[in-house]
Amino acid sequence: MEYKNEIRKITAAEFFPAVVHMKTENWRLVQICASCIEGGYEMSYSFCLRYDMVTLRLEVEEDEEVASITQIYPCAFLQENEAEQLFGVKIKTIKPDYKDKLYRIDVETPFKKKE
Repeated sequence: MEYKNEIRKITAAEFFPAVVHMKTENWRLVQICASCIEGGYEMSYSFCLRYDMVTLRLEVEEDEEVASITQIYPCAFLQENEAEQLFGVKIKTIKPDYKDKLYRIDVETPFKKKE
């Protein structure tokens, strides 16, 4: 049996509708991963349905805001808070927003690229 493991690069305009589509098709959110790239961040949102996996990959500029998906996938709040606190990704309307207090760390945005 063959399983799907696909990475789809999407734009900011395609992001929210794509997440809504995943929810309506009963895909479950597996993980959200932030990583630093030149000039910003790469956000990977992985979804599973049975044994298939699809990752929506979004590139955002350092000062660009990303819409929270917590109103669609409430479980996303931990991973969104993590991306915000550790990398500095600007995610708007996280529910609940821990306001950079998810982890007890001494350094602000420790995984953000330093100039």
